[in-house]
Amino acid sequence: MNAPPRSLRARDLRLELGPRALLMGVVNASPDSFSDGGRHRGLEAQVALAAELLHAGAEIIDVGGESASTGRPPAAEQQEIARVVPLIERVAGELGALVSVDTYKPAVAAAAIAAGARIVNDVSGLRDPELAGVCAESGAALVLMHTRAAPRERLQDPDLYGEIVDEVLDFLAERMQLALGAGVSAEQIVLDPGPDFAKTPAQTIRLLRELERLHELGRPLLLAISRKDFIGALTGRAPRERLAGTLAALAHGLDRGGHIFRVHDVAAAADFLAVRAALAGELEPGRDLALGEEIRYDRLIAEEP
Repeated sequence: MNAPPRSLRARDLRLELGPRALLMGVVNASPDSFSDGGRHRGLEAQVALAAELLHAGAEIIDVGGESASTGRPPAAEQQEIARVVPLIERVAGELGALVSVDTYKPAVAAAAIAAGARIVNDVSGLRDPELAGVCAESGAALVLMHTRAAPRERLQDPDLYGEIVDEVLDFLAERMQLALGAGVSAEQIVLDPGPDFAKTPAQTIRLLRELERLHELGRPLLLAISRKDFIGALTGRAPRERLAGTLAALAHGLDRGGHIFRVHDVAAAADFLAVRAALAGELEPGRDLALGEEIRYDRLIAEEP
């Protein structure tokens, strides 16, 4: 199915979502990310990564100052602010990007919005209702994600839910009402089913199989499917080796009407979307489409003697 049309307000911007998918690129300002292990240390390296992701096709940059990796204490608010604010100022200002901040802490969200962020990506499921007030006052968009675990808590219980899709629908509907009651408008809300968060791989797979049911809630869907545990469990591969599985999950999410896809490998995802759109007739190539000679062949590093 095509993603149903949805309007999203993010401060001074209005985005018309669907049927074209948007890619959200990931820039971690924390040193303990599960997916990159602090490979991009320092402000300059992180700004360079954001620029690279934008060039590759990302339309949103998601900046996070605390990893979702479990078994470690949360970052202090001021530490998280110190990590994300200079980065957001550069990415939103210097690069002109639409920036999302990945945080569940109201103080961090407020500082990030002041620095230029227009979206708050809350992976706690609005555990702190004051976060909704920050978004209501600023007009920032708010991503509500399903989880039954506290931040950085690992919860893997195959018997936790009766019917996983009903659980996610009920949870997100309740969280939406909480946000609306705090003054957030419906047009500011994005929903994320939370793959892997407080879910076993089998529960995540069952949820994603019936993803289209979440359209009942009438808001755009964000799918954070990149390098996830359920892909690793299926393939036996470490996070940075899960690109093929991620693209399979991306294809499935498109078929179920996802609007925004949070990915690490933006260039590969953008290539996938371009080829898929052309073959599906959604993108009509011009008659003069041709392959440039500079990329027709892989060149030898050195000529044979």
